[in-house]
Amino acid sequence: MPKKVKVADLVRKFSLEVVSGDEGVKRKITVADLYRPGLEMAGYFAYHPKERIQILGKTELTFFEQLSEKDRKDRMSRLCADVTPCIVVSRGLNVPDELAEISEERGVPVLRSSVSTTILASRLTGYLETMLAPTTTIHGVLVDVYGVGMLITGSSGIGKSETALELVKRGHRLIADDAVEIRQTTDNVLYGNAPELIRHLLEIRGVGIINVMTLFGAGAVRNEKKITLVCKLETWQQDKQYDRLGLDEETTRIIETDLPLVTIPVRPGRNLAVIIEVAAMNFRLKRMGYNAAQQFTNRLTETIGDDMDDSD
Repeated sequence: MPKKVKVADLVRKFSLEVVSGDEGVKRKITVADLYRPGLEMAGYFAYHPKERIQILGKTELTFFEQLSEKDRKDRMSRLCADVTPCIVVSRGLNVPDELAEISEERGVPVLRSSVSTTILASRLTGYLETMLAPTTTIHGVLVDVYGVGMLITGSSGIGKSETALELVKRGHRLIADDAVEIRQTTDNVLYGNAPELIRHLLEIRGVGIINVMTLFGAGAVRNEKKITLVCKLETWQQDKQYDRLGLDEETTRIIETDLPLVTIPVRPGRNLAVIIEVAAMNFRLKRMGYNAAQQFTNRLTETIGDDMDDSD
């Protein structure tokens, strides 16, 4: 079920003036795209996206003023559709009487902003893309390790929070513990943050809840981070074959985005914080074009080939 934003939210966020149709401020906005109805002012409504917020700037209203009275009423009547969330007039321009009258009749709110059309459209789009982005909540810990947004997952009690605490002590930053809220942008990039109630808090069994920012300072936390790597902690299984070279590249899907996955078996004596640091640094090296496992495989292949040549 997609998230929804009400027109009233835009009015409060951007201090917009409600010129007419104030009964419609409870209308819901379901898409982040905006639309400037230029062709519609000329009477072409064949592909008019009614479900989008309609923005009228200087260009549209100047052309509108040149129309006959009959055409003016027709254009505004067709522009105020039942599914249109609102119409926004930019630059503080005067709202045409025809628009104000029809918007009152149909309950389509007409808003006005003193900001220029381009800036207004940019601000509205950015806000709506953030608010309407697909979201999910995952049980895990999100930390910033050497600039890599690492999502640590695993069963309850496996040691995620303790590992995060050790990473914080080593100079890395905590974003979220226990519950990670994740949103996906339009270009399939994932960002994670902590719910407001537990922001900067870390739960350590036997100690209780601690405030990381209070104990370690503001440099030990951050509010949001792009997620680029998932680290799964699992109990060591004696009969399971684990990847020892690092050639197998696993992925996991969150919402609609595939992320690289590293599985780390947990058993007494393993320093998980150090292993996760190395995983983060190795991931950065791979993004820069260096793959240690692949380099080793190539050298091994060359060595075997040389040995075979010498035996001949």
